[in-house]
Amino acid sequence: MSPSSETVLLSIDGPVAIVSLNRPDRHNAFNDEMDARFFEVLGEVAARDDVRCVVWRGEGASFSSGRDTKELGLRAHGETDLEFIEAGHEKTKVLWEMPVPIVVALKGWVIGGSFERALLCDIRVAGEDARMTLPETAHGVIPDSGGVARLFQMCGHGVASDLALTGRVIDAQEALRHGIVSRVVPAERLDEEVLAIAHEIAKRPALPVRMARSTLSSLGVPEVERSMHEEKLAQTVVMASDEYKEGRARRLNS
Repeated sequence: MSPSSETVLLSIDGPVAIVSLNRPDRHNAFNDEMDARFFEVLGEVAARDDVRCVVWRGEGASFSSGRDTKELGLRAHGETDLEFIEAGHEKTKVLWEMPVPIVVALKGWVIGGSFERALLCDIRVAGEDARMTLPETAHGVIPDSGGVARLFQMCGHGVASDLALTGRVIDAQEALRHGIVSRVVPAERLDEEVLAIAHEIAKRPALPVRMARSTLSSLGVPEVERSMHEEKLAQTVVMASDEYKEGRARRLNS
């Protein structure tokens, strides 16, 4: 097994695939290696005829602390900022193009791009210890993975603006009140409860599940895609600014 394959784990429980982020020492922060493996695993799951639902979870104390801040602004293959963002968006679309639903188990820290990606999945269940935030503006960038459009759809302009502009941390109960998650369960029962939901979906006829998801997708995805187009342009402008470059230099030297 290659080292990269260990950053994301895949196990199969009957008709349910369990995809686990596995950098617990970094609160499952995404680096390029983990990002590539995550979408490789989703591709493997999508190609299987025996999988009817996916559980997405994290090892350790947190679901994911977002992009690894040690790699913010780094481009391993020499891409421009626009090319890097566009490539990320193409991968992110897999989340709503998967042939089966994705149920996400949120615990501990749920931050930034990982929070946004979770918002693009089908169902989110939070443990009582979950804490969610969009801290991008504090790092000199903007949320750019389509999640703000989902928040707008779920919560309305006021709450989406509050979270995107201030980076305020919300807990599981507030997320439930806003419809960001559909259930809150005791932290120690999170994996059990999410797996049970996935198996409940998996035992239902496949075609009605697929058609119901397709209908829901037609209601929300076009606005998400439009938002992502605006985000990639805005993020490119931000990253080209002197303000961003100066802030990044300070972070690298701190």
